Amino acid sequence: MADGTLPPVSSYPPSGPLPTTTLRQRLADLRGPAVPPRPLDARALAALAANPGCGRRTLLDGAGVDKTALAAALGSPAPFGQSQFAIARGNSFEARVKGDGGAVLLELVHRHLDAGAEPPGPDARVPDLTAAGPEGRAARTALALREATAFGAWTLLDHPMLALEVAGSPAYLEPDAVVVHPDGRWTVVEIKSFPIIDGAADAAKVGAAARQAAVYVLALEKTAGKLASAVVGHTVLLVCPKDFSNLPAAAPVDVRRERAVTRRRLERLTRVEELAAALPEGLGFDPELPAEELTAAVSAVPAAYAPECLAACELAFHCRERARAADEVTALGRSVRGELGALTTVGQALAAAADGGHADDPAAAALHRAARLRAEALEAAACPC
Repeated sequence: MADGTLPPVSSYPPSGPLPTTTLRQRLADLRGPAVPPRPLDARALAALAANPGCGRRTLLDGAGVDKTALAAALGSPAPFGQSQFAIARGNSFEARVKGDGGAVLLELVHRHLDAGAEPPGPDARVPDLTAAGPEGRAARTALALREATAFGAWTLLDHPMLALEVAGSPAYLEPDAVVVHPDGRWTVVEIKSFPIIDGAADAAKVGAAARQAAVYVLALEKTAGKLASAVVGHTVLLVCPKDFSNLPAAAPVDVRRERAVTRRRLERLTRVEELAAALPEGLGFDPELPAEELTAAVSAVPAAYAPECLAACELAFHCRERARAADEVTALGRSVRGELGALTTVGQALAAAADGGHADDPAAAALHRAARLRAEALEAAACPC
């Protein structure tokens, strides 16, 4: 949350979620009285959507807790973030792409996504989106989109601000650019610093960019819902350096699948007020608190650790340590956890493989059979005959 506020909630049952005013203060207490809220971005939302069962991340992100500082205070810092060199190189490349009134960027959009339209000319518009605060910028962006759609000419919105409600909290998102076509269609543009070499880019990085862009598309659709004539394109334009140069190359990326998956998962998130209402009074995540108190506070919120979290969450190393200490099978991966069914610890799985005393459990029976076959194979391999 960018400013610590939450949308109004009409009513709650007495034993259910907290009222809005109480919740706002409760989340501020969770962060710490002197800790400003850390706003959500599209990368964080994509990671949150990839693990919708993790109440811990939902609450911490919804409350605006700085998970990087929290992980360091817990003694399990995560090596996240780009180097200053990579950030400077990315900023330089983005400035080159958007230079000269966005002429290069608009030409790329025209060539790859709308070749049948009139080419962008000197009449292309780049409106000023300056406003006070994220809410003001989001309102200014919505107005600029409405005006551009009615105007019917190429328009580049440089770093617009979009709003999207996630688990009951507003998230303010800032895509690199949104282009309005002459026919009124809106296109998200993602500018990345990884290269496109010989017409191909790293598949994992393209996938991450697509998931991030899908979040922007969802937020843009919310704005478009207020305009009957607005259409949001589900093909985004990925702009990257060409080969090993600083020249831009572009590729269209269809994000319909990522959009559908992200939307479904975000809708499954437990609302922040429900998670906050279940916590005991006095609990907090202020990084200035003693490590013992922080550990107890984090442990009070249910998590859903998986090895995939190591690439997406600042608290992953702390959660992995706790999962291993508790002998949880989630530390082995989501696929293993799904296969083992009711067997939630490594000890239970090993016991089922050894004694086969759970004949009514298909997972336990399969483990016992696999262990027996392995023992027979090892015995046959050791036989000298």
